[in-house]
This record gives sequence, C-alpha cells and structure tokens, in this order.
Amino acid sequence: MDINDIVGKNIKKIRESKKLTLDAAAQETGVSRSMLAQIEKGNVNPTISVLWKIANGYKTSFSSLLKPEADATMFIPCEEISPLIEDEGRFINYPVFLFEEKKLFETYRVVMKKGGSQTSLAHLQGTEEYVTCFEGSIEVVVDGKSFVLNCGDSIKFRADVEHSYKNIGEETATLSMVIYYMEN
Repeated sequence: MDINDIVGKNIKKIRESKKLTLDAAAQETGVSRSMLAQIEKGNVNPTISVLWKIANGYKTSFSSLLKPEADATMFIPCEEISPLIEDEGRFINYPVFLFEEKKLFETYRVVMKKGGSQTSLAHLQGTEEYVTCFEGSIEVVVDGKSFVLNCGDSIKFRADVEHSYKNIGEETATLSMVIYYMEN
C-alpha cells in the first residue's frame, strides 16, 4: 500500500474517532480543510511539518499516522519484492513479510536453481526455521545432520546453529521459509 494512502486512512480514522468534522479538524490542527481532505483521500504527499501539525492537533503520536493498519489485508505482487541473490544467482531469496516487533517472525519465498546452495551462520539464540519444499528436492543440513526434503516435505529446526540448504535435484526448487525469533 502507498504511504499516502496509509497516512490518509489513519488521519481520517483518527478524525472520525474524535467525532470531528473537517472544519473542526482544521481548527484543531492548523491545517486547512481542503488540505486535510486531500490528505485523507491520499491525493497529496504531505510534508513532515504538516503531519506534525496534524499529530499535535489530534494529540496522537507522529508514528500513528504512518503505521499500516494492523489487521489490514496486504497484497504483495511478486514483481514488487526485491530479491536477495546469492550463489551467483542460483539462490534467490524473496523477503515477503518482514519482522515486526509485535510479530516475532518473518517469511521468505526461496528459489534455488540447480546446484544452488546457501550456508547460514547461527541465528540469535532460540531462533527457529520452518521450511516447506513446494518444488524440487533440497538437502538441509542442521548442525551437521542432513535431511532431504522433496516436494511437499517440511522441516522445523533450531536455527541458532549453523545450517545450510542445497538443491540436490535436476530442477529448480521452491521453498517457503518462516523464521521465528524467541521473545527476549
């Protein structure tokens, strides 16, 4: 979702929760009625100083204007994800949902071309990985122990030890990966 849409929806939601008309909101914030209407529609890119005026006028935090709605549906087209490429292009990691402080996990889609591999050093203490193979065959080595995953197979393991992935098949392998971080 576009940041202007997020800001606009948040500002409108806060204004409506305070039961303010646009005219009353303009008086509270010092931002013109027409500017507030344009911001709420997502039609303009407000300056930081304008956002501060709105936050102060609504007596809310600046970050509350920028935060995507927690329960909102989020659609992420594949072509909008910037992949992390390793092993000379044979290991492609698409970060889909990134870590959030209140949600202690992140998800990835991994594409491993024939012969592709990746070795990871130990993650933070207590970290776990959940991996499902959706296409191809891979070898996962966790702390020196080897596991073969074929299409449809899954593995969960402590990722606070060295671990690696290798495409051992003749075709491209596709994986889904969830990394879960323990609460400190």
